[in-house]
Amino acid sequence: MGQKANPIGNRLGIIRGWESNWYGSKKDYAGKLIEDHKIRTYLNARINKGGIAKIVIERTLGKLIVTIHTSKPGIIIGKGGNEVDRIKEELKKLTGKEDVQINILEIRRPELDAMIVADTIARQIENRINYKRAIKMAIASALRMGDEGIKVKVAGRLGGAEIARTEEIKQGRTPLHTFRMDIDYANVFALTVYGKIGIKVWICKGEVLTKRDLNPNFVGGKNDGLSDRRERRDDRGGDFGRDRGDRRGGGGGGFNRGGGGGRSGGQGGGRSGGQGGRR
Repeated sequence: MGQKANPIGNRLGIIRGWESNWYGSKKDYAGKLIEDHKIRTYLNARINKGGIAKIVIERTLGKLIVTIHTSKPGIIIGKGGNEVDRIKEELKKLTGKEDVQINILEIRRPELDAMIVADTIARQIENRINYKRAIKMAIASALRMGDEGIKVKVAGRLGGAEIARTEEIKQGRTPLHTFRMDIDYANVFALTVYGKIGIKVWICKGEVLTKRDLNPNFVGGKNDGLSDRRERRDDRGGDFGRDRGDRRGGGGGGFNRGGGGGRSGGQGGGRSGGQGGRR
């Protein structure tokens, strides 16, 4: 189930809120839904390089509130707020409503947002940067910012190959079945000269152990939604990898250098054998 369902839709009402907040009756529900789709499509095309992560749409009586979550607020606002006013007028024409309000929220750490990470990888692939290099750079920056795990899957004619294939690179943990685990997901595509390349990104931000505000505009929590599990892990002390050499190679030995009587026997023997051990 975790592999098939969209991780965001799977967690709606549990640790995530809806990106469209309004009430629709049987008569006007379809119209409002289509209008939301038009607004999102238009804004993503209009602000192509604005680093948009998500667009939250709220409706009250005769009022439309559009909140844009972006990593580059300066591009959307423009000089003296001219660009925002222009976008507001265009939205009024598109929706036919007089009262339109636009809010802009800055994303402080874009490396932890799946949509921005996926979009960055797509732009790099379009600029003919090697896809493996682009993915590894994105993974490294996400883990550096305190991410618990990240998984990136690319599909298509990778590197201009004749036969399309799928490749997946992951690091850390992304448990899709655990509903309390905050997993961000994005699916975008890169338009290259040799065809479309699909990019999927899963980012695990950690466990949500307390009751969370389901308002999609809410930004907060410990370390911006990262769990305190990492701190608990650090407090336990020690690392699995550190005593690996001691267990395999006996006293004081490294991983494959002899200590005092390892797996292959003999005095001072590690894997490669010591005195009286196998060669």
